Amino acid sequence: MFASGLERPSVWAIIAIAALVLFGYKKLPEMSRSVGKSLRIFKTEMKGLNSDDAARNAAEAKATEAQPPVTPPAPAADIQAPVPPAPATPTPAPPATGQVPQASAEPPTTPTQNS
Repeated sequence: MFASGLERPSVWAIIAIAALVLFGYKKLPEMSRSVGKSLRIFKTEMKGLNSDDAARNAAEAKATEAQPPVTPPAPAADIQAPVPPAPATPTPAPPATGQVPQASAEPPTTPTQNS
């Protein structure tokens, strides 16, 4: 269909004339220098980011080699609730031979139902 306008030289000429009219011929060299510096700074920062990423990835790889693999926790369905220990009840000592067992001071308890 239609080609983009930036492929034709006449479009670039119109852009250059508009820039001259808007900014003046004295400001254009300064602006082009500042744009060039900005592009150079941007490129060096991008290279720095890439090298930082590579260094971080290398450090992570070294750290994972030194550590054993972590096993994931068991699913929640497999986890059982801890069973509370049974209450400790004192067991009477067996009577010594020849002795009569003494009666307990407490009456025997019977289980009750709470309704």
